[in-house]
Amino acid sequence: MSKPSTLGGACIIASVCVGAGMLGLPSAGAGAWTLWSVIAISVTMIMMTLSGWLLLEALKHYEIKASFNTVAKDILSKKVNLINNLSLYFVGGILLYAYISSSGMIFSEMLGVSRELASVLFVALCSAFVLHSTRAVDRISIVLILFMIISFVLGVSGLASNISVPTLFAQSESESAFSGYALALLPVALTSFGYHHSVSTMRDYYQDEQRAQKAILGGTLIALTFYLGWVICIFGNVPRQEFGPVVTAGGGVDALMAALTSAIDSNSIKQALHVFSIAAIVSSFIGVGLGVFDYLADLFGFADTKQGRLKTWGVTFVPPLVFSLVAPFGFVAAIGLAGAAATIWTCIIPATLAKTLRQRAPVQEGFVVPGGNATIYMVIAFGVLTAAFHLLAMANLLPVFKG
Repeated sequence: MSKPSTLGGACIIASVCVGAGMLGLPSAGAGAWTLWSVIAISVTMIMMTLSGWLLLEALKHYEIKASFNTVAKDILSKKVNLINNLSLYFVGGILLYAYISSSGMIFSEMLGVSRELASVLFVALCSAFVLHSTRAVDRISIVLILFMIISFVLGVSGLASNISVPTLFAQSESESAFSGYALALLPVALTSFGYHHSVSTMRDYYQDEQRAQKAILGGTLIALTFYLGWVICIFGNVPRQEFGPVVTAGGGVDALMAALTSAIDSNSIKQALHVFSIAAIVSSFIGVGLGVFDYLADLFGFADTKQGRLKTWGVTFVPPLVFSLVAPFGFVAAIGLAGAAATIWTCIIPATLAKTLRQRAPVQEGFVVPGGNATIYMVIAFGVLTAAFHLLAMANLLPVFKG
């Protein structure tokens, strides 16, 4: 059997990231606008890549099938590990719930069936790749990323050709006044790079930490490219003050597309962006589903057999499907809590695990994240501050953009 490609792993990581970020970042960054949004998203990408590497470093001390849960259970207290498990599943589960709810509404219109049936069909078809194997997810992820790239280029090229520099940089307003809004953007940006439940999957897939490291970096760079291109094109076409209705509507895809439609009257661009949004949702669902699937298999001790994988499939996909059928419109409120919860297992816990294991074995062999303890403290500080910013934003103690 040929060795898995770095590109395939990078596409898996990118597919986990790209999705919610594409839908939420423009609205979340409307206050900060172009310059500060680019800075906030780029800094977040660097921190989240480093935190994933720290988790990868911690995993090297364990057998190849070990997951995030295995390491956390060995290193952390039972209470801290319980919080870590709950936060990881909460974020992964609520993202799956969001993708199922969104896809149900999208495909019900396309297929002419009820939203409930469309959601069930979506889960049955897309989760089959996860149920089969990581290699199947690799293959479909590459196809979906190609669809996303093609539709993204076709759609965004139309937007890019109409970018207005005064609109892009909001030259009629003071740029310095935008910086405060960037703080509230960080939790959304962090959630947009939340691939960490797939780190153990990458290590198991490659059987090599160095190759997994490259795949993680490749995946976050792909996601960053999508995010920055998307945000710049939207901010260059839709004036800042016109984001008021989009923000009021919760930053939903419909509101965002309505704003874009008013800026550019082109059916081909709208169709390309529609295809892109579908590919992003499908790829994110499969990528996030794979990470949660592997995590829960380790957590519950399900065997890697047909029967064991069916059990893991059930605990991974059935709960978010049921919630999406019962309450399909709760994502906007829940995603805010997901951002705060994600800081625990994407920044604080990985850095803590790496620090503890470095203390246990001062002489390090194999894969080690560069930067020493400074990297660890920097990642922890970023996670704590991002969570604090999120809570402050919820309490309306940070600047809130309303158009």
